[in-house]
Amino acid sequence: MKRSKEVLIIETNSPEETYELGKQLGKEAKAGDVYTLVGDLGVGKTVFTQGVAAGLGIKEPVSSPTFTIVQVYEEGRLPFYHFDVYRIGDVEEMDEIGYEDYFYGEGVAFIEWADLIREIIPKKHTRIEIEKNLEKGFDYRRITIENIE
Repeated sequence: MKRSKEVLIIETNSPEETYELGKQLGKEAKAGDVYTLVGDLGVGKTVFTQGVAAGLGIKEPVSSPTFTIVQVYEEGRLPFYHFDVYRIGDVEEMDEIGYEDYFYGEGVAFIEWADLIREIIPKKHTRIEIEKNLEKGFDYRRITIENIE
């Protein structure tokens, strides 16, 4: 996997700031974009994802599809495919839901816990990592956005 030199590190200090960063990303997203989202439980992945959905013009509530693996939203300017693969037991489960239609489709694929299915992530994607640092405050987040080719 070739990592590009384009790495952006943003620090947020509230859920609202994290949401707004996601919203900005959603406004800039293009058809076929694949984003991987990595971070511990409770770090703000869903808040960030809700912002992305808002940036795409999706008005319905967005929650993490932990038990369904993928939730499809089609009301925005592009289809939004929100994956949560935390409960995936085997990468073959992704074949069963037809992941390739989403990863290589005309929408935006957003994959939480993507490290669990690393072997099927497209070579070209944007990796987003969200980290906490309690020494900098309860709501502090360090968000690293990296384009990978």
